[in-house]
Amino acid sequence: MRTRTGLRGLTLVLTPLALACAAEDARLGPTDGRDLPRTDLERVAVGTPAPDFTLAAYEGDPVRLSDLRGRPIVLVFYRGHW
Repeated sequence: MRTRTGLRGLTLVLTPLALACAAEDARLGPTDGRDLPRTDLERVAVGTPAPDFTLAAYEGDPVRLSDLRGRPIVLVFYRGHW
């Protein structure tokens, strides 16, 4: 009986905390995309070379797309903060 009471109390404390954390995460990202730049689908059509750009590698060093020309690559873009 004591364990059940403890579990109920723990649930009553953790549930609002979890909901508060979820609400905070919901406010971190873009809400509707109105502030995001429009996508230029015709500029990078299938079969045309991608424009050159520079990004930071995992280690922090800059990597240019043109430096990887002729090698197969996979680009993965994801939201940095989950």
